[in-house]
Order: sequence, then structure tokens, then C-alpha cells
Amino acid sequence: MVHAGPFANIAHGCNSVTATRAALALNDVVVTEAGFGADLGAEKFMDIKCRQTGLWPDAAVVVCTIRALKMQGGTPRSQLGIPDLDAVRRGAANLERHVRNLQEFGLTPVVCINRFPDDTPEEMDLVQSISEELGIRAVPADHWGSGGAGAEELAQAVLDQMDNGKPEVKFLYEDDLPLAEKIRTIATRIYHAGSVEFTTAAKKQLAEYESLGFGHLPVCIAKTQYSFSVDPSVKGAPSGHTLPVREVRLAAGAGFVVAVCGDI
Repeated sequence: MVHAGPFANIAHGCNSVTATRAALALNDVVVTEAGFGADLGAEKFMDIKCRQTGLWPDAAVVVCTIRALKMQGGTPRSQLGIPDLDAVRRGAANLERHVRNLQEFGLTPVVCINRFPDDTPEEMDLVQSISEELGIRAVPADHWGSGGAGAEELAQAVLDQMDNGKPEVKFLYEDDLPLAEKIRTIATRIYHAGSVEFTTAAKKQLAEYESLGFGHLPVCIAKTQYSFSVDPSVKGAPSGHTLPVREVRLAAGAGFVVAVCGDI
């Protein structure tokens, strides 16, 4: 069963609750994509969808590529096919941040290395070694070239993780926290921002939504998916930056408040 959802940088990025419940009724294991990494995708999956459904994942998978790690390590797009262990090592800071983000929710993720034809064995071994240092299992997957057979090892790794017991539910924030504090919590714990700046308009909107009785809703952060900051050119795992909130929108029907950040 395949059921898509809205983009994660402007919405929760997950398929519908109805689809998930239908799949759970018909299958032993249900895989849901919570797109755009463990900052925009997974955070919203847990803090919005899981909060409203009472569901909680038994396991999580962080998908990475050698090419993406090189880009996060500063390699130009035109040179991503050239072997570069140093760039992979530098870019692994980004992978570590996504792993740590999932650990904030009490999950121990499996890392899937989505293999490209020009990836070298040395680069693959390095990512597995770095993951082991983080206490995480990394598994190469070649489903692009070999179909289902290329993902059997990954599937087994996920099943093994599920056998470790159901993780404890850990949301980032409680329902009764003020909306501005929910935004600050996500900004500091997931994006590792040093501060959050609200425009005058955003402050008025937050006050209005709370006065209308929507202060209990979870928060959806709308920002670029290309960086932990609001600047898509900032790679790796930046810390101490500012999250500028220019406006806040109420999605009353969907059941969350959207904080629009940066130039998105």
C-alpha cells in the first residue's frame, strides 16, 4: 500500500491517519515515510501525527547516501561522484544530528545507506564505522539496482530493532506549553538554534490564536529542508543560529499551527 502525504516543509509531511490505520489492519509491518529528515519530517510525525492518533513507531530508519554526506561535507555537486573519504567524514556530522534528533524521541534508528553505483567500498565502510561509534547499526541497501533483494538486509535490521521492545513515547513538548515555547523547544532541541526571533506580526498572531482557544495545538515549522538553519547554503550540523519566525498561520482543520520561518 502506498499513500502519499503533503510536503514536510509546509505541512506535517506524513500520509493520512486513515491510511495508516487501514495498513495496520492489513499488514504485519507498516512503513511510513516522514519526509525531509529527522528535523522537518520525523519531528512532525511524532509531535503532530502520533500525538493525535495515539500511535508510536516501533522502529525508525534514517536514509542517507554517500553523495549527500559529501555535499554536507562541502563537496560541489559536480564532484560528488569522486571518492572522497574526508568529505564523507565531515558530512557525517549531519547524519549524526539526524540520529541524535531521533534519540530525542527515545528511538534508536537504523541507518540505511542508499547505495549509488559510484560509491566505493571504503566510503561505505566509513559510514558503517561512524554509525557504530554512535551506537547505531548502518546497513547498505541496493534496492535501486536489485529490487526487493537489495533491501533484505535492511528489512532484517529493522525487524531486529523492533524485537528490542516498543520504545517509550517521548514528545518534545506538552500540549499546555505556550505556542511560542513550543516553537523555541523545536528550534533549540532539533535545529540547535541559539535563539528564536518573532516579528511583531507573528507575536500578535500567536496571542490571537491562544485567545481563541488554539494554544493547545502542536506546532508545524515551515522552513527550508536543505539546512538545520533557515539558510539553505549552510551545510553540516550548524548550531547557535537564529530561527526567525516571520508569521504564524492557523490550520484549524488539520489541527496544528504553522510557524513560517526565513524566506521559504
